[in-house]
Parts: sequence; C-alpha cells; structure tokens
Amino acid sequence: MISSAIGQQRQAVLIVGKESVGKTTLASALAGVSADDANFRGSTVAVEGYVSEDVVYWDTPGIFRQSDTETTKLALAALDEHEKVLLIIQATQIDEDLAELLPLVAGKQGAVVVSFWDKVQPGEAAMEALEKFSAEVGVPFLAVDGRRLNDVGTHRITDMLQAASVFSASRLKYRAGWRIEPRPGILEHRTWGPLLAIVLLVLPALATIFGANELANVLHPIVEGWLEPLIATIEATWPAWLRLLLTNKSDGLGYGLLDMGPFLLVWAMPTVVLFSLILGAYKASGLVERMNIALHPWVRYVGLSGRDVVRILMGFGCNVPAVISTRACSGCSRNTAIAGIAFGAACSYQLPATWAVLSAAAIRSGGSPLTLCFGYLFYLGLTTLIYLRLASSPSGRDALNILMTPRRPFTQWPTAKALWREAYSTLRQFFVQAMPIFVGICVLASLLANWGILDFASRGLGPVMASFGLPADAALPVVLASIRKDGILLLASDHGEMAPMTPAQTLTAVYLAGVLLPCLVTALTIARETDWRCTLLLLGRQALFAIAFTLFLAWAAGWIL
Repeated sequence: MISSAIGQQRQAVLIVGKESVGKTTLASALAGVSADDANFRGSTVAVEGYVSEDVVYWDTPGIFRQSDTETTKLALAALDEHEKVLLIIQATQIDEDLAELLPLVAGKQGAVVVSFWDKVQPGEAAMEALEKFSAEVGVPFLAVDGRRLNDVGTHRITDMLQAASVFSASRLKYRAGWRIEPRPGILEHRTWGPLLAIVLLVLPALATIFGANELANVLHPIVEGWLEPLIATIEATWPAWLRLLLTNKSDGLGYGLLDMGPFLLVWAMPTVVLFSLILGAYKASGLVERMNIALHPWVRYVGLSGRDVVRILMGFGCNVPAVISTRACSGCSRNTAIAGIAFGAACSYQLPATWAVLSAAAIRSGGSPLTLCFGYLFYLGLTTLIYLRLASSPSGRDALNILMTPRRPFTQWPTAKALWREAYSTLRQFFVQAMPIFVGICVLASLLANWGILDFASRGLGPVMASFGLPADAALPVVLASIRKDGILLLASDHGEMAPMTPAQTLTAVYLAGVLLPCLVTALTIARETDWRCTLLLLGRQALFAIAFTLFLAWAAGWIL
C-alpha cells in the first residue's frame, strides 16, 4: 500500500532513474509491499511513497533530461528536496545512463543499482567494470535482475544505503564500452512494422466487442434480478429525496445510483479489466515500447509521439487514468494526446452503449451488426486522425520531433504476477478516481432531470437534429451523452424509437452523441490536469469538428447504407 501520512522519524530514500528501469518494482520490494504501477512506459506519474518499518522509499517518474514532461519536472523537483538517493541505471546502456544522470545526483548520498544485469554476458570483465565505476563515482554499485530480486538482494541494497557514501563525480573518465540491444524483428520493418503495430492497437477494441460485451450480456439480467426487489422496496417505502438519488428515472434512462450500478459494474468493468490485461501483457513483454517506436514515424504527422498512442488506447478502458497518464507526454504533444482521448477514445461506458445501439439497429433492418460496428470504428479512427492533424501544434509535427524512448528494448513472456498487478492497478484507479466523479454526476443528473432542465434542453435542440437528418427524439441522447456516455442507450429505447431511424441515421446519431463533447467526467479531469481556459477551448474546438464530421457522415451514410 502507499501511505499518505508518513512519520517524521523515518529515513527518506529517493529512487530515481529513467523510465521502465524497475524503480517501482524495486521500491515495493524494499518496502515489502505490492507495487502500484500502471505497467506501461511512463506509468508512474507522481512521486509516491512506499513505507517500511524505518524507511520511506520515494518512487519517482522516469527522467528524460532532454524533455519537458510534467513527470520529469516532478522527479527533478523531488531531487532538490532529498539528500539520500538510490540511482537505477540499465546495464544494457550503462555508459549513457551514467552520463545523463550522474550530474543530477552529484554531492548526494546513496548507491547505484544496475538493472537488466541478466542481459550482460557474465564474467570477470563485467564485474570489473562495476568496480571501476564504483571507485570513480564514490558509491557502491550492485547488479541485479529486477524481475527476480530476492531477500538477499534487498538486504544488500539496504546495507549500501546505510553506508552513507557520497556521489563524488558528475563526469566519468572510464566507460564500459558496451551497448546491448536485441535483434530487430518484424516490428522494426519499415513497412510491416507499423502495420502490425496498428493491428495490435486495434486488438483490444475487437476483444471488447467479442469478449467483454458477451460477458456483460450474461451478467446484466442476473444483476438486475438481484436489484429489482431492493428497488421495489425503495420506491414503495423510502422518502422521496432518497428515491430521487437512488432510483430516479427520466425518459427511460435511470440516473439513480442503483440504476447506474449494474451498468457500471457489468458493462464498464469487464471492458476496463480486459483492456488492462492486454495492455499489461504488452508492457510486461516489452512489446509496447516496440509498438511505440514502429508507430512514431506515422503518428508524428498528427502531432503525436509513438508513446502517446498507447495512452489514447488506454482511454478505451477509462478516460480518467488515460488523461492523467499524459503527464509523461512531451509538452509539444500532451495537449494533442488529451484531445485524442477526449475525441476518439470511446470509454468503457461509451463502447457497450454504442455496440448495443448499432447492433439493435442492424438486426432490426436485417443487416449485420459487424458492418455498423466496424463502420463506426473506421470513421471514428479516421476523423480522429484528421482532427488531430488540423488541431495539433506545428512543433509536434516537426521532423525533429524525435521519439523519447530508449532504443529497441528486449521482449519477454509476461508473467501472471505482472498481469495481475496491471489489472489491480487499473481497477484501483477506476474505483478511487473515476467512481466518485460518476457518483457525483449521477446525483447532478438526477436533480437536473427532476427539475425538467434536461427535457427542456432536448426540446430546444430538437430542430437542430433536422440538419443532421435525424428525428427530434435524437436530441435527448445527445444531451445526455455529454454528461454520461451511456445516454447513447436512449437511441435504442422506446423513447428514442418513437420515430424509427434507419441504420444510417442510427450510425449518425451514435457518432454525434459520442464525439460532440467528452463526458463530464473526462472534462473535469482535463480541467484538473490543465486549466479551465484550455479545457473550454478544447471543448469548443471538438464540438465544431464533431458537427462538421457528423454532417458529412449523415450525407455519406445515406448513400452507402
């Protein structure tokens, strides 16, 4: 566990290094607690304390000295506040890491841990190199394999820190002279590599369609059956103000907390878990870094770095941790990554609602649900790329926008422990960060619906729907989707089908409801991570692009479908 209240009597040790060198794993091992990282490059986005009996190990985000990421700023600020440091470097690029990081820790007390030692050819020459580094730097060096760190290794690190040696050199004359990289594979192929990376990125969305939603279809009636007696009791005997908060329904959509519960736990959670497991496998295997490198030459044209794409993909599970994770993005691409999440990352609320509505429309017309679902995904992806290309800053698209990751990383089979840690971490973020906001929004939506404000807004927007070739009844789902994305479900309800829509109209309505504005949860998170001015500009720009794209879709879908 991570402690928020740390006693003054404990000694503080700051753990620093580049991204994905094993800082979080080492901090948790030294403190004897479970790691709480999100398992993708740059996943640690805050300085977090791991508490043992007498020491607080402060885990920091990865440092990129050549970047302006918020996470690098946090790590450098933490270095100014701490005197005892545990520096983590990679054995595979030991000369480069020491040259970049030693100037940051010069004059402080501590030790050096050399990770990825299993990649170095064992022998006297390798150990002699560590001894020479130690003699010149003035602090002990310990080589470890972070994935197999045992009690003996943690005790040796603890003893080194107690020795209170001082980093006496910021520049080294000695160099080990090696840099170890794996052989290139298909992901390094100039043409096939980016194509394979795109397939791997699309895989989580496909898995959601055929996996999480099928499970939700089975669980939803079961959970509803469990809740029906409780809801009936509340409706019959509880005070009106509690009924308003717990079981309130308006125009066919429930806003009460008990109405939200089944959808949140049955539809959203399987999607979040599935995405977390897939991303965990990508990270634990080292595959995600290779995907980043493969995609970078292509996504640079829309103002992104290859490493930003995985963060946008993370938004398909939950937008909240995805937006927070952009702290590790470069300053020239962070706003673009946030815009991509807000516009194109259909979260675990939106995806199930979208598939349900599109599938119902296709089946009703005698067509294939897959046609509408894949058509939606294709158009969403295409318009997201166009939007980012036109909205991104020129500096993000510049040819000098290099990828801020190490060179080609090693790949390995992911372990069950790593996959569980990823699932646990993501679920914890889902419940601790996203759930409270969802609850607050449900309360607000219940009050607005009870006061007639939502109905008034939908009636006022009804004539606007005609410009998109949609019936007036489509206005309410569009309004509700700006608060909670499962408002899209109204397009498949009795209310939404008072004027039956064709598959083309349904596709148009679902797209408009999904991208016109991010849900209130995402908007509040963006405002918290940036500021209200930037958030309002982003919302206005997104709405304008969404209207333009929807007008084109309304015309094109009528011809194609």
